[in-house]
Amino acid sequence: MCAGEWARYHLLVRLLLLSDIHANLAALEAVLGDAERQVYDRVVCLGDVLGYGPQPREVLARLRDLNARCILGNHDLWALQLARGANRQAQDNVVMQVLHWQLQRLSSADLNGLAAWPEVHDEELGGFTVRFRHGSPLSLLAYVSSLARAREAFAAWEGQVCFVGHTHLPGVYATVDAPPGEWVKHQSLSAGGRFLWAPRARLILNPGSVGQPRDGNPQASYGLFDIEQHTFEVFRVPYDVGFTQAALRSAGLPASLGARLAVGE
Repeated sequence: MCAGEWARYHLLVRLLLLSDIHANLAALEAVLGDAERQVYDRVVCLGDVLGYGPQPREVLARLRDLNARCILGNHDLWALQLARGANRQAQDNVVMQVLHWQLQRLSSADLNGLAAWPEVHDEELGGFTVRFRHGSPLSLLAYVSSLARAREAFAAWEGQVCFVGHTHLPGVYATVDAPPGEWVKHQSLSAGGRFLWAPRARLILNPGSVGQPRDGNPQASYGLFDIEQHTFEVFRVPYDVGFTQAALRSAGLPASLGARLAVGE
């Protein structure tokens, strides 16, 4: 979707949020099948489409079919750096080993599309500005993984709503007005569930990981954001983990990548 097309869709109110797919096609297809019953207006992917998994080209093609708006993740960035001859770390590093393998399976068109993804996107929706970024409101690489880090992010960023990924942990950090000033609370959505937000609250929302959950739940995770109803909902979806594990073995990729999928780590 080009910038003009993105702007023309600003009145639509239900966003399907995907993040950290990590080249896991079986998980992505399970999520998309489940999301069909939810009804949504468009798809936003918050980065890390590449890395760890055995189907990089297939996942990229599926996102193109969906006309998804994609934000650059750290694994996506590292893949681009490797393709340009930079950041060539030792291949005994599992992260880089997988990215080297994936690059051999991507076309120049795949890489050109990847290079067009922005690191951050801001958009006016429902009367306020929404930010989409992989790591935190202010950084592609930073993790919003604790109340302390959320407080730091809110203190340095003046926006109202930001969608992030990166931690692979679904949940919400929200500000609350109190007599001493703004304080921050956290609601985990690892089991799925809905968060109803007050219009004045500021939010950092994470839909969790489609392709490599890390919260002890191996089920794929995705989010739905309803601007009109002021809700953010996370759904957990079982998928054929064995299929992805077999594809990893066939590719000769490290066995640890398949083992962690079965336990959600």
